[in-house]
Amino acid sequence: MELKQNFWKNKKIFVTGHNGFKGSWLSLWLYELGTKIFGYSLKPATQPNLYSILNLDNKINSENGDIRDYNKLNEKISIVKPEILIHMAAQPLVRDSYLDPVYTYETNIMGTVNVLDIARKTDSIKSILVITSDKCYENIEKNYYYKESDSLGGHDPYSSSKGSADIVASAYYNSFFLKKGIGLSIARAGNIIGGGDWSKDRIIPDAMRAFASKKDLIIRSPNSVRPWQFILDPLFGYLLLIEKLSENPTDFSGPWNFGPKKGTDQSVKFICDKIASHWSKKANWIAQSDNEFHEANLLLLNSDKAKDKLSWESKYDLNVTLEKTIKWYSNYYNKDKDMLKFTIKQINDYLGV
Repeated sequence: MELKQNFWKNKKIFVTGHNGFKGSWLSLWLYELGTKIFGYSLKPATQPNLYSILNLDNKINSENGDIRDYNKLNEKISIVKPEILIHMAAQPLVRDSYLDPVYTYETNIMGTVNVLDIARKTDSIKSILVITSDKCYENIEKNYYYKESDSLGGHDPYSSSKGSADIVASAYYNSFFLKKGIGLSIARAGNIIGGGDWSKDRIIPDAMRAFASKKDLIIRSPNSVRPWQFILDPLFGYLLLIEKLSENPTDFSGPWNFGPKKGTDQSVKFICDKIASHWSKKANWIAQSDNEFHEANLLLLNSDKAKDKLSWESKYDLNVTLEKTIKWYSNYYNKDKDMLKFTIKQINDYLGV
């Protein structure tokens, strides 16, 4: 499948969470497609951060704001009058959800309510994509690939907030958007890795910080298994889905999984070994048990629906994913590449341009 360049040219797109790790990659891709992007988000949570490295403030219309602030968000969307709304803003970390569950629930649930409630009153909006998480499923900790019709839930505040956001989005679609002919899709992806992520308590950013400082990487759950995938794989799925949603809002509304191919899931230990070997002979990792909070040990995604109806599936296997990810960070830390050009090249390589 290929993206339809004419579809994206000059489209007005409002993106919440545009300056996060995923949001920055998506914003750059949308900019390269010729869209008119309007971003709304808190200031980048880390230093360094991909958004600043790519100098995206000079390429898109951006405003710092909190999705919990209904009036400010409403004012911004009312001024922009977007055709497409992509909601990515969230509190994205499991550990932080234990440290501040109230903020997590306010942001991930009521923030989603605010975005969708404003959208239902905005006549210009024709398509909506809500990004949640694979953590939204009621995890039974078995060798089972979760499909879109499975039960939602969550043991921890983060997971349960994502399951709740999913339910909110579905309810808003059935209550308001369906009768207006407006499409609303919900996207759930796996553990996304790629260059430019510096979030805490994520394996790749933690590894890059440690190895770049010539320190050992400390990990807490070496045997946990996750559906690892390259950043561009789910983003490509999101873009394909928006195109289809615009053409046929009824058939393409609802939840969608965008995970790696079955059988490619790997343990944290496998990932750490691969990262270390790609980085240098001196790179090393150490496991230290951490029983401070519960985190699922096994989580797998079934993406058959996206394959059947969107002709989408992951392009990169795990070895290529890790190689491209480490190459991005290596170039950044060695300061021998223009990172904007290099990041665009990774997008073009992915597309086969």
